[in-house]
Amino acid sequence: MADPWQECMDYAVTLARQAGEIVREALKNEMNIMIKSSPADLVTATDEKVEKMLISSIKEKYPSHSFIGEESVAAGEKSVLTDNPTWIIDPIDGTTNFVHGKLVYLLQMEFGVVYSCMEDKMYTGRKGRGAFCDGQKLQVSPQKDVTNSLLVTELGSSRTPETVRIILSNMERLLCIPIHGIRGVGTAALNMCFVAAGVADAFYEMGIHCWDMAGAGIIVTEAGGVLMDITGGPFDLMSRRVIASSNKALGERIAKEIQIIPLQRDDED
Repeated sequence: MADPWQECMDYAVTLARQAGEIVREALKNEMNIMIKSSPADLVTATDEKVEKMLISSIKEKYPSHSFIGEESVAAGEKSVLTDNPTWIIDPIDGTTNFVHGKLVYLLQMEFGVVYSCMEDKMYTGRKGRGAFCDGQKLQVSPQKDVTNSLLVTELGSSRTPETVRIILSNMERLLCIPIHGIRGVGTAALNMCFVAAGVADAFYEMGIHCWDMAGAGIIVTEAGGVLMDITGGPFDLMSRRVIASSNKALGERIAKEIQIIPLQRDDED
């Protein structure tokens, strides 16, 4: 019997590789860089070109499906999750990294696909079927002692003094537990994949969006990790905040140190 979700995931992998070709070609040329919400929140013509290619391709194959795309939302469309099968698309996760020569591509539904096209690494996760990188099974680290943990996060795109103060204060509190360290590669999706691969023990961030964490989220959980809210409560995809950790105890310990940044939800006008 045909497996429709596997067919969708295989199609997502194919589209991810096509998008990677567009991005690699764009990196050879001068880019027209635009600013969205702040000088640290960037978008390029390639982001928009890739998203249009993805949505048009998926609509042709699955005309009844719905979409939430980063650039579509930036252009005024709403982030609405319904019972209809929905593709959550981030054409280039970490555009600042793209501008400086590094990027990630992401798709999510009942499965997640994160493609690091400059490394040619394909991360995939399918609900109930496990998580993989280029066919190799992923497993989170067994680390439960926060003092032996390595965390990943980002500084975010907001440059308001109060937000920056909270972000740096949270890092200070975590470092002084103490922990082994805090790292970041410029993209939530790839940071989360590092947790899934056991390279890092936990990821946390506030101010990101559903398209930043949806695809990688299922990769984390299928690798044996957990997703939770920054407060330590249940994960909410539209909340714009997340802790992804190798286990619940580690995530809850991290949550105790984090001061909340007030944010408008993705599904709010």
